[in-house]
Amino acid sequence: MAESQKPKQTNGSSHFIRPWTPDFYGKATPLTVIELKRTEDGGHIELQALRYAAMVSTLKFEQAVEVHQKYRASRGLPTDSAERTIREFLDAEDGPVAFSNQVRIILASADFSKEVTSTVLWLNAQGLDIMCCRMRPYAFQGRVLLDVQQVIPLPEAAAFQVAIREKTLAQAAVEASGRDYTRYRVQTSQGEEFTNLPKRRFIYEVVREAIRLGIKPGIVLNAVPWRQSNMFISAPGKLTGEELMATASTKSPTRYFCDDIELFHVEGNTYAMTNQWGPRTEEAVKNIIGVLPENHGLKYNTMA
Repeated sequence: MAESQKPKQTNGSSHFIRPWTPDFYGKATPLTVIELKRTEDGGHIELQALRYAAMVSTLKFEQAVEVHQKYRASRGLPTDSAERTIREFLDAEDGPVAFSNQVRIILASADFSKEVTSTVLWLNAQGLDIMCCRMRPYAFQGRVLLDVQQVIPLPEAAAFQVAIREKTLAQAAVEASGRDYTRYRVQTSQGEEFTNLPKRRFIYEVVREAIRLGIKPGIVLNAVPWRQSNMFISAPGKLTGEELMATASTKSPTRYFCDDIELFHVEGNTYAMTNQWGPRTEEAVKNIIGVLPENHGLKYNTMA
């Protein structure tokens, strides 16, 4: 269902809104911006389309009705039936109608430069939905014929590319939903208080307190048996963080608490603890607290 909006300046900008087409396939479905270019190579068609897509991404149903009223008025059609026309197309006789925040983009030009096609392919790989259509007019027996060919994605590969994009988006959603942003408050036996600690810093402060209370790193390690192989890096002597990491060339400094003030110096050895902690962090903390002396005074709780 096509609508159009006359070019106009917005927010004092010298840029114009080009014709756009909402694609009403049902409730909460994407709008579609169609950007037409008369140049041979498409110019900066993809950049303009992204700007227009951002403009219409917040479109509400009431605004769509207003735009359709203007569209009908420009063609001498009655405007009072604009809302009914859209609702009939949507098969939504009454009630609220929502459009998705996702915006599809169709680029149409006589041809596309390598810069445009490279940008579009990259943007599609990031989860956008952009199609490039080559449009070429031909004169034939007093008429103009328009040859329209979809070039990105190629029709033969369109279904595959859509499947890949959907899988990528699904994986990103799963990863985002699986992240744990819990924060912690720790109070040491000496009354120090640390707040808003992420998991890695939370367990570091617990281990630091355990060592301060006389618990050897080996005992801490035995309390967390699933981290036997990589919980600590250690070497003889009182070393700096740089010196310690030099003794473990296969280990990345970014994965350990290895600043000089973060190191543990115990019985003539220097230790750096890993900062890679996951779902079992609280279990590890409880195990470590379990080996502390009675009346240790260490307390912790989660923060809202």
